Amino acid sequence: MHIHLSSWLKHRLFQTLFVLTVYILFADKLTPVAHQALYTISLFIKDLLLWMMPLTVGFFISNTILGFKRKAPVFILALVLFEVVSNMASVWYAYASANAVTEQLPTFSIAKLSTQFEALWRLPFNKPNWWSAQNGVLFGILFGLVVALTQQPFLIKLTDFGKDKMEWLLTKVFARLIPLFVLGFAAQIYATDLLTHVFTYYSYIVMWLLLFLAVYLIFLFTLGAGFSFSRLLNNIKALLPAGGIALTSSCSLSTMPWTIEGAAKTLQNPSLAKAIIPATTNIQQVGDCIANAFLCFLIYRHFYGANPDLATWATFSCFFVLARFATAAVLGGAIFIMLPIYETYLNFTGEMIAIILALNVVLDPIITSTNVVANGALCRVFEKVWQKFHGSKIETSSRSDYAPSDRISY
Repeated sequence: MHIHLSSWLKHRLFQTLFVLTVYILFADKLTPVAHQALYTISLFIKDLLLWMMPLTVGFFISNTILGFKRKAPVFILALVLFEVVSNMASVWYAYASANAVTEQLPTFSIAKLSTQFEALWRLPFNKPNWWSAQNGVLFGILFGLVVALTQQPFLIKLTDFGKDKMEWLLTKVFARLIPLFVLGFAAQIYATDLLTHVFTYYSYIVMWLLLFLAVYLIFLFTLGAGFSFSRLLNNIKALLPAGGIALTSSCSLSTMPWTIEGAAKTLQNPSLAKAIIPATTNIQQVGDCIANAFLCFLIYRHFYGANPDLATWATFSCFFVLARFATAAVLGGAIFIMLPIYETYLNFTGEMIAIILALNVVLDPIITSTNVVANGALCRVFEKVWQKFHGSKIETSSRSDYAPSDRISY
């Protein structure tokens, strides 16, 4: 019992919910300056993350490219392309789904941020335009390819060093600040009277999101089963244990043995699951892609009064999908990589970031479970694609230090 309680106390989601509960109980007793101080801390953390973003994305992507065995280049290329297409399809499915329900949602005027509620202090200097996420992505891809092709020991050590340092900052420093980070934006929601809007408007959004997640999962299982109803049911049954564990633990890492076991039951070549699941967990994240893209679309529409145009969404989707490769090794820190992308490419304001954070905290178990089940279902889909041009077994793996991370990162 003591061990179980101790594990819960270390759980980032539990810590965040506990901090928010305490804040809600005492929020009306805090002075306006106290609310502003909490908000200032959150913005300071966010500003630091924006400065870290290019290096973080660059080193993580280059480490991902380097992390696969060179003896199976065709298999790895096919797997990486499959992950990109899968995540991109999820983002555009979310776009179509959100666009379809916009007329079904209630409309009302959004409460604007009051001029009195501002950060007490901000960094006195601005980030230059060239120090950007897209340049970090470009650096990561090019540098990773150079290192993978040359196998220079110095470059390999530099890649590992850079990735380890960025990961240490995210997992040992920033990830532990997640409750405080969320708290500051919760203070903004409270102080600007956005709480009522969150509960009335976004409760409808969550119900629609759950429906669209279920539909997409059934679609993936149907593809894998070859439109056989009995095989469809058997494949779903095989992955239900992994989905249930992910739902209760919010942790994809602890679920991996069950995901591999369940996915293997759906494959003609069961050993393929041991190659695919470790390499794709927390990169191929269908639940994350659908949920956050769906929420981003409707939050954007809610605040700006119009849907994001296709050019804006296309740019956002490209960097959103590429960023999945940068979040794979970040224990509890993926949220810090994704938020700057929302701010940069969808022009998210502080209010919008506060809402997406709150919704991610609430939906974390469901998103994790969807990630795990979809990853298992996509194993069979990938096997069918692979069999189109290569029928033999082939082995691949990710680097031992590049294990899939905890989905506590929201």
